[in-house]
Amino acid sequence: MLKNHLLAATISLLLFASCKEKIILKKSDLYGKWKYLKVENPYSQPPDSVTTAELQMQKPYILFTQKDSMQIWWGGSLLSHGSFKIAGDSIRVNEILPGGKTREFPFMVSKITVTDLTFETSGVDGTRVTAVKE
Repeated sequence: MLKNHLLAATISLLLFASCKEKIILKKSDLYGKWKYLKVENPYSQPPDSVTTAELQMQKPYILFTQKDSMQIWWGGSLLSHGSFKIAGDSIRVNEILPGGKTREFPFMVSKITVTDLTFETSGVDGTRVTAVKE
């Protein structure tokens, strides 16, 4: 009897997990300025986040242009820049570092609408950003 209940619960959980809405990214959906509303570090120990007051003071945002460039601004200064491309549900960023070096990394998108965007980097130092289009 308990075995049947566990089996039913497992099947229900798997069905629920498989119902997650698939993200379909298009470059045209990204173009524009996205103001950061929330910045979290959910995988750090303990989890951490940037305060609302800090976000209001620093006014961070990410800008995607039709020339496939990406810029991240924080406190009125350019924090990061480079190019981007779409790969499934990820934004692949090719960041230009000082000295002309580059590094590539993904922003995994968990939500995108006409006005809302949530993306994150992976790993212990991973950051989740929730932004709104201006």
